[in-house]
Amino acid sequence: MAKPIFIRNASQLVTLQGSSQAPLVKEAMSELGVIENGSVWIENGVICAVDKDEVLFEKYQDRLSEAEIVDASGKLVTPGLVDPHTHLVFAGSRENEFNMRLQGATYMEIMNSGGGIHATTRRTKSASHEELFEESFERLNQFLRHGVTTVEAKSGYGMEWETELKQLEVAKLLNEKHVIDVVSTFMGAHAVPKEYKENPDQFVELLINEMIPKVAALGLAEFNDVFCEHGVFTPEQSKRILEAGKRHGLMAKIHADEIEPYEGAELAAEVGAISADHLLRASENGMKAMAEKGVVGVLLPGTAYFLMADSANGRKMIDLGVPVALSTDCNPGSSPTVSLPFIMNLGCLKMGMTPAEVITAATINAAHAINRGLEIGSLEVGKKADITIFSVDNYMKLQYSYGVNHTHTVVKSGKVVVRGGQLVEELSLSKNESF
Repeated sequence: MAKPIFIRNASQLVTLQGSSQAPLVKEAMSELGVIENGSVWIENGVICAVDKDEVLFEKYQDRLSEAEIVDASGKLVTPGLVDPHTHLVFAGSRENEFNMRLQGATYMEIMNSGGGIHATTRRTKSASHEELFEESFERLNQFLRHGVTTVEAKSGYGMEWETELKQLEVAKLLNEKHVIDVVSTFMGAHAVPKEYKENPDQFVELLINEMIPKVAALGLAEFNDVFCEHGVFTPEQSKRILEAGKRHGLMAKIHADEIEPYEGAELAAEVGAISADHLLRASENGMKAMAEKGVVGVLLPGTAYFLMADSANGRKMIDLGVPVALSTDCNPGSSPTVSLPFIMNLGCLKMGMTPAEVITAATINAAHAINRGLEIGSLEVGKKADITIFSVDNYMKLQYSYGVNHTHTVVKSGKVVVRGGQLVEELSLSKNESF
């Protein structure tokens, strides 16, 4: 049995207590529940007490000798960061497209010329399970060094059954073998394969009648996602795909209104999606509909930054009552980053969010965006002990010095896995052991 962990004397302890039932909206996104000189007692991977240090010291003084003491003096303690939108499992990189964009090519121009999603699809299709596992495992190590303890992972770099299955199988094994929790989303509807370009409805039928039922039957995903965008899937096609997923027990997510207004936000509200993501060009009516239905808006300012586009209007969404979350959108084409802290910086600098709001957006609201609000995202008794300690003494300083990884210590499921910014232990697996 693991030793208890006693995190002590935090300069600020961000608890976000009372937010487990539903994501926070409007002014509540700034109510962090900060405890000055706060401490946390952890046993068997679960938070047992959260309070001022003197209170917990008195409560547990007879057991201090059996506990691992983590000194958080002068540091900021928050819930473990949650990344609710990644394309974690893929092969290769696309730095050549970065150079093309610098010379004026657009995202859709690159994709229509055979690059973009299609380039990564080719690389991912040819990669073995072992190669995908090893690349993705190292990405998870990098996420962990940046304070992230849970990630969502989408398929979508196959768009045919064998490769989609391979991605989902790798994501499942990563969830089993890596300390980070990996939550899987099926995204066979990431783009229309070239062979179906003249008849995209035929591919939609394939998704609805064959792929989605197989994914659900195998238990390989919790969510079903679609790229609703002009030139990809229409709102009508997207609705059919999402409704099919719901019939098979897969909760709906949607890539919405990224490149142009396309009624994606409205569709998310109509189908009861758990989240709508991107939303750079979402209409005000769409935002209001999302707010009314409680659809989490997962904003990806790193993608806009990398594509040199205007960011989503996070300030307006929050003011309208949309529960906002933040994510890296880690992927090889439009956001090759694992730094959720930098995304939080961009939330302030590019979308008008406050330092308090971005912490909420990267913890409890992000947890709600992947149906994990009852388990993670806040520091409360009974929740999983996922905790990040930053080497700054207050939450505003975390955003003030941008582009710096301040992650000092990470506790995952009640175990210290990062100390002094370095992994305490890396899991090494031979190919035979993993597959």
